[in-house]
Amino acid sequence: MHPTRKRRLWLVLGLVAASAVAAGLVTLALRENITYLYTPSQVYAGEAADQAVFRLGGMVAKDSLRREEGTLRVSFGVTDGDAVMTARFEGILPDLFRENQAVIATGRRVGDEFHATQVLAKHDEQYMPREVAEAMGKAHEKHKVDDKKADDAAPGGY
Repeated sequence: MHPTRKRRLWLVLGLVAASAVAAGLVTLALRENITYLYTPSQVYAGEAADQAVFRLGGMVAKDSLRREEGTLRVSFGVTDGDAVMTARFEGILPDLFRENQAVIATGRRVGDEFHATQVLAKHDEQYMPREVAEAMGKAHEKHKVDDKKADDAAPGGY
């Protein structure tokens, strides 16, 4: 092989190897910075077990909001209609945060609780991420079927 071709071959191989390393590093960096969105049912099912930080989405459960006197610490339940997970947060909540409203909290799971570092509130379920809306829709359908079965099993069909 001619020395000039040999040099070009090594240059091309070096560029290909450098490109592969760069692509691998970019993929690794993106993978570590992605935060996945889960509903309480998915978290309890173990789907978020390998995620250090993830987003918990759903609705703020009715009568679940608790504030610690003299601090900015709050706890509240996040529900997808099927399961409720207690979330804890220390800080100022968004103005739109209230019970029966959509919420997305970023943080990590500690035992059976979710410790949030950021809380986002939406004013109604219209603006909820598609994944959360679908999961909540499935849970509501499941509850409708369960309620209908209970009504059919009641004496007199009531």
